[in-house]
Amino acid sequence: MAAGYAGENGAKVLILEKNKQLGVKLLLTGNERCNLTNNISVRDMVKAFGPHGKFLFSALSKFEASDTINFFEERGVKIKIENNYRAFPVSNKARDVLNALLDYLKQSQVDISVGSEVKKIILKDNSITKIILTNGRELSAKNFIIATGGKSYHLTGSTGDGYSWLSSFGHNIIKPLPAIVPIIVKNKFIKDLEGVSLSEAKFIFKKDNKIITSRIGEAIFTANGLSGPAILAVSGLISRSLPNIKLTIDFLPNEESADFDLRLQKLFADNNNRQIKNVFSGLLPPKLITVLLKLANISSELKINQITRSDRQNLVKSIKSLELEVERVDGFNNAMVTTSGVDLKEVDSKTMKSKIIFNLYLAGEILDLDGPTGGFNLQVCWSTGRLAGGSATKNLI
Repeated sequence: MAAGYAGENGAKVLILEKNKQLGVKLLLTGNERCNLTNNISVRDMVKAFGPHGKFLFSALSKFEASDTINFFEERGVKIKIENNYRAFPVSNKARDVLNALLDYLKQSQVDISVGSEVKKIILKDNSITKIILTNGRELSAKNFIIATGGKSYHLTGSTGDGYSWLSSFGHNIIKPLPAIVPIIVKNKFIKDLEGVSLSEAKFIFKKDNKIITSRIGEAIFTANGLSGPAILAVSGLISRSLPNIKLTIDFLPNEESADFDLRLQKLFADNNNRQIKNVFSGLLPPKLITVLLKLANISSELKINQITRSDRQNLVKSIKSLELEVERVDGFNNAMVTTSGVDLKEVDSKTMKSKIIFNLYLAGEILDLDGPTGGFNLQVCWSTGRLAGGSATKNLI
């Protein structure tokens, strides 16, 4: 987007791409469907990025979600809006989004050099004067844009090169961490829940007995933790808050514990001679019930008439407040985005220009910005990229 817009404005532009082709990472987004934005207002988009969201006001005001949709539809990519305002190509193919961008680069007369890995960047008087590639080629320009992304999905070439360059320039890099990523827990019994899906549960994360975030939504148990929309949405915050994080799960968030206890008493009264493992049909997944009974020290073979009041209360506690201990989040190879990055105080939000290097502009995931799943992070790439591309061409033409 940055290169295309700079070229559209008349600048002579060259893209240096380390990979053998452009858009490798883009093709993986949204399970290869490319959730290209979230069709909400600028104000709501800013809010989704928390305390750092205000940095985005200028970029989003110039190119918001509706502009993104129009941009792609004008280039032949029909867009549909799914639940939670998520925008996808009607074709469900990320390739169509990439092809539209490649066509945009061609129309903007942007030159592309793939397989071009940067070896060294030469500075003089707080300006970039020259770039040296690993093949020995040397390149100069009036202005430069770094949009190398973060460290997520290493196999796509996102190895954090941009952070190293910018750190050497004097930029403060807030430690990059994985985000939109599964979490790993210490509890061994989690293995027995692998594959269990939760259509609606409440997840409460605490540090030092204080709630740091909570979320109601869908999730799935993995072999060593949890994933799914509700977990991925808060994983960036968890990543930044580690260690000593506790997770409490309420499997029936729409019902108070006392009300559920009364319902359980009625359920037990109506099924007095049945085994307890057979009376929860439709309430919770059988695999989950087996584990919760075990955690409540109740044999799944017991009949209801053998269950004591204390047993029932223990079961209510397991269902309404199962406590897990978070060990870590999964690594960068399984992370969709990177949290943290270039300190926003060192970037002009109205132009995306570095406040340290006079002829440098920054865009996308390399910045200390990360939003939830649902197209938010790609919108940041489009908006900051377009602003950087436009700003970098001023006074050049």
